[in-house]
Amino acid sequence: MIFKDKTVIITGASRGIGFETAKLFHSAGARVYLVARSHEDLTVLSKSLGRNAVKCICDVSKIEDWKNVVSQALKDTGRIDILINNAGTIDPISTIFDTNPEDWSKSIDINLKGAFYGCYTVIPIMREQKSGCIINIGSGAAYNPLEGWSHYCVSKAGLSMLTRSVKLELKGTGIRVMSLSPGTVATKMQRRIKESGINPISKIDFSEHIPAIWPAKTLLWMCSPISSDFTNKEISLRETAIRKMVGLP
Repeated sequence: MIFKDKTVIITGASRGIGFETAKLFHSAGARVYLVARSHEDLTVLSKSLGRNAVKCICDVSKIEDWKNVVSQALKDTGRIDILINNAGTIDPISTIFDTNPEDWSKSIDINLKGAFYGCYTVIPIMREQKSGCIINIGSGAAYNPLEGWSHYCVSKAGLSMLTRSVKLELKGTGIRVMSLSPGTVATKMQRRIKESGINPISKIDFSEHIPAIWPAKTLLWMCSPISSDFTNKEISLRETAIRKMVGLP
C-alpha cells in the first residue's frame, strides 16, 4: 500500500467527494483525519473505517479550528503528508440583488478562506519535512460566471489564484501543489442546485453527473508518484486522457 503510514487531512469528509476520498485513502493504508462540521456524519464514517480514521469536528472558516486539527495530527503522527481542501458550499443560490450579504460572505469564508487556512497551517510543517502534497478542489465556475452563483464563482476564481500563488511560493521545496476540477458530481450539492432551478446546471438530469468515486480515485492518483508529470497543474476530469490514466470510463 503506497500510502501506508501517510498522514492525510481531508476536509468536507462527511459526504460526497470527501467521504469517498477518505474511504479510498484509508483502504490504501493512510491515517486519515476526517474534517467536517457534522459530528453525527463523521462519527458514522470514522466508526465504519475503524483504526487510523480520526474524527475532527472543524469549521474550516475558523483558523483556530484548523490549528487544532493540525496539532492533533502532529501529536499523533509527527507529520502531515497530504492536505485535500475539499470542503465547499453552493449556498446561497441567489441573484446578487436578492442575496443575503452575510450568507454570501460565509460562502467566501468556507470556499476560499477555508482553503487558505488549511494551506497556511500545514505549509510550515511540509517545508520542514521537505515534502508534502496539497490539492485544492477547483471548478469550471472559476472561469465562467453563472446566474445565482456569484459567491461560488468568485470563491472558486479566488481559489484558482490561491493555488497558483502557493505553487509559485513553494517552488523547489519538494511540496506538490495541484488542483482538481471534477466537473458536475452526483452529490447532495447537485440536488440542491437542481431544486433551485437557476442557470443551465440545474437543468442537467441527475443521472448525467459523474459519481463521487471518480474524483476520489483521481485524488488518490494525483497524490501517487505515477502522477508526478502533472505536479503543479490543474487536472480536469472533463479530459478523456486524464480519465484514461486514472482508469475511469
